[in-house]
Amino acid sequence: MTTDYFAQDPRTNLERMRAGDLYIADDPEIARQQQRAMRLTARYQATFTEDAGQARAILAELLESVGEGVELRPPLYVDYGSNIAIGARTFVNYHLTALDVARITIGEDCQIGPNVQLLTPTHPVEPGPRRDKLEAALPITIGDNVWLGGGVIVCPGVTIGDNSVIGAGAVVTKDIPADVVAVGNPARVVREI
Repeated sequence: MTTDYFAQDPRTNLERMRAGDLYIADDPEIARQQQRAMRLTARYQATFTEDAGQARAILAELLESVGEGVELRPPLYVDYGSNIAIGARTFVNYHLTALDVARITIGEDCQIGPNVQLLTPTHPVEPGPRRDKLEAALPITIGDNVWLGGGVIVCPGVTIGDNSVIGAGAVVTKDIPADVVAVGNPARVVREI
């Protein structure tokens, strides 16, 4: 890094990350929390088929909150886990990638298809700061009773309204209102429900 982007900012990179500001992921506490998440997700996957109760306890330790009746099929990939809240009775199919640098909120009664990606990290468009490893994140919010089809990608800062359906393979780059079907890349509303 040739530029000291944080010369006037006494905060650690972890503090900047939590505030939603630009940071560099070289903080030892960031690394510790990421290692914790990797250990817990590995334990969750190993335990899931043998002991559902123990697996749920591991998931509850990993995530910020897990509502009653949530089923989340491994494998699961997260940055931290501690920034993810899942509402009651939500079903998450295999291979969820939830990069939770910022908060990810999944409502109640949702259906999340296989290979869905919820991506909160952002990077500068300018080549210099990106080369210098600056990044930030924007939260993702998924309302109640939302269905994300297989392979959906939800980009940083997106909110999806209650009862909406996102078609398989869609890339959601902007907010989607409640009670609609959206498809495509970029996802666009095709009809109301």
